[in-house]
Amino acid sequence: MKWIVGVLDGVGVPYQIGGGLATALYGSGRPVNDIDISISGKVFPVIVPLVKEYIVAGPKHYLTEKWDCETLSLSYHGQDIDLTDADTLLMRDKGGAVWIRNREIYGRYPDVRMEIDNVSVMLMDPRVLREYKEHLDGEHQEYDRRFLDGYIANLRKG
Repeated sequence: MKWIVGVLDGVGVPYQIGGGLATALYGSGRPVNDIDISISGKVFPVIVPLVKEYIVAGPKHYLTEKWDCETLSLSYHGQDIDLTDADTLLMRDKGGAVWIRNREIYGRYPDVRMEIDNVSVMLMDPRVLREYKEHLDGEHQEYDRRFLDGYIANLRKG
């Protein structure tokens, strides 16, 4: 995380760490497999030369039944890092009937800045994380949703 945040900050690229890592940084304690970061796909040409030795895929169009987006996938010393174009991201709703545009979920709350091991990082707001995880399947997603429900409830109290 420190490496990719350093790369992004070094060239002034706005980003949001999301997914399981953001949930873990909020305190969930669930082991994390990869690092998911949302950026503007317009900056892929700026980033690619800086990370080229770690690229495993992309930038490319990624299309599944669940996702439609531009991505850049890296492996930094065995750590998988997925950079996703937040400008064009589409995700299917939980029922699979409707495509949800990234702008319909992201952007309603401010990013959250957090200090992790003396590195300042930008995270997705926990309410945004909770909202998009509502449309994802799997035990780990259910674990994250329960954690985020409690985390958000504590924010409201405080």
